[in-house]
Amino acid sequence: MKTVIAKALFNSHSYAEYRKLVSDLLVDNKSTGAEQSEELTNYSKLNDTRMNRLDKTIKLDPDFEAKMKHLKKEYIWLVLSEGWCGDAAQILPVLDKLAIASEGKVEMKVVLRDENEELMKLFLTNGGKSIPKVIIIDQHTTDVLVHWGPRPEGASALIQEYKKEHGTLDETAKTNLQLWYLHDKGFAIQNEIVTTMLEFE
Repeated sequence: MKTVIAKALFNSHSYAEYRKLVSDLLVDNKSTGAEQSEELTNYSKLNDTRMNRLDKTIKLDPDFEAKMKHLKKEYIWLVLSEGWCGDAAQILPVLDKLAIASEGKVEMKVVLRDENEELMKLFLTNGGKSIPKVIIIDQHTTDVLVHWGPRPEGASALIQEYKKEHGTLDETAKTNLQLWYLHDKGFAIQNEIVTTMLEFE
């Protein structure tokens, strides 16, 4: 596993580099990932706009911000993502703010799912390549401590219930999910990630 992690880290992007990569590809009507389609490009455009907004508007809960600031150990958050992923667009801006709040204790690195097949296979969700996936690594030992994702518990429950009731995930499910994120304002993500981090302190 350490070899796979090391390889992924070598090919990783900072959050700012990831944002630029997604935006630059959109200039040529492309999305990140192995598959290219009009639908994925449209999702990427929507997500790029969404992330621009969230980068400006997301506010950290003062309690969570303080806890990130007072982390004692040093960590890497290795995040599997793609520009077309709606959950990633909602979650990565919050992770970026939390990493900044840690004042150097957390370094966030983003890798593309389709370019890191080996890594993705180590962190499947119910056998699927669901993203985003946050792999929390001890910076000094490079041991994987835990992984989180692809979405907060409340959002996962909403999707599971919808699938149970309708048998499939359609555009209504995606809209409901985005509304959930909108109302939550990043609180659940902050709560779950900070709680997870404190377990290693």
